[in-house]
Formats: sequence, structure tokens, C-alpha cells
Amino acid sequence: MTIEEMVAEGEKVAERLSARGTHEGEFMDVAPTGKRAEWQGQAIFPISEGKALECRGMPDMLSLMQQIGAVPAPEQSEEASPT
Repeated sequence: MTIEEMVAEGEKVAERLSARGTHEGEFMDVAPTGKRAEWQGQAIFPISEGKALECRGMPDMLSLMQQIGAVPAPEQSEEASPT
């Protein structure tokens, strides 16, 4: 994981991150494919007494699932392509 950006205000910290990995084990009922994937995400951490209480994260699961082949990526048609 790479933290691309982090902002703190009051008792919350927000971050934007990128992550990458290889699909080597079963993930969300999808058998290992050996495919590499990279996805983005955001997270918010409520802070109390200088410690993170929890992580409220939102990864781009659609992109991840498309990259490992669990969800078909939208097909590009010639009509949709810019000219």
C-alpha cells in the first residue's frame, strides 16, 4: 500500500491510498488466478487520545474484481470511442 495523501482535521484523519498485489489465494469466493491487480481506496480514522479508534475504508472493489476476472470489464465499442 502507498498513502498518496493524508489530511487531519479535528479528531479525524483521512487518507487516499493505492494498493497492489497478486491474487494468490481465494478472495471473495474467487479461486486464485495469479493475476496482478492495483486499486485505489479511501479511509477515515476517528482519533481519540492520539490513537485511531477504527478504520472506515472504501476500496475500489469493482476495479479489483475486474482485474482478477471475477467481474467482466465493460467492453468498448467503436461508437463509444473518441475520434
